[in-house]
Amino acid sequence: MVSRRHVIFNLIIIILPWISVLFLGKRYIKRFFLASSIIGVYEIGSHVHGRKQKFWEFNDKPKSFIRDELPFDIGPYIPLSMWILKFSYGNFKKYVVTNVIANGVFAFVLMPFLKKIKIIRLRRLNYIQFFIYIHYKAYLLYGMQYLLEKSRIK
Repeated sequence: MVSRRHVIFNLIIIILPWISVLFLGKRYIKRFFLASSIIGVYEIGSHVHGRKQKFWEFNDKPKSFIRDELPFDIGPYIPLSMWILKFSYGNFKKYVVTNVIANGVFAFVLMPFLKKIKIIRLRRLNYIQFFIYIHYKAYLLYGMQYLLEKSRIK
């Protein structure tokens, strides 16, 4: 049975990040939305793979991709990608540091907290492996944005 805390958690991680996009600015939304969305779709595929490999396990039964993994993809991933690109695109070092901090907080702070409140726990990955699993996509995002910017110039 789906716990109330899981439903509330999902609503929070979907609604709050998208509300923050209102403060991003129309210009930046137009500029970074496509690359963030493309990598967001890639992230969904990555989560499908991770689910099959049993990298993590959600506590509620029955298991449901839409209720479990998808809120992480449509909630914080795309808006956070746009915010990080806004503040650091064009300065690769700043971009990498920002992503290391954001992914580190998620992997080493938020994941243990989610385990403690019985939402999700890692099974076949430790926290360092999970950090690498989420962090490598930052380079794909930067590359995608670079390609989109390059194609707009022509």
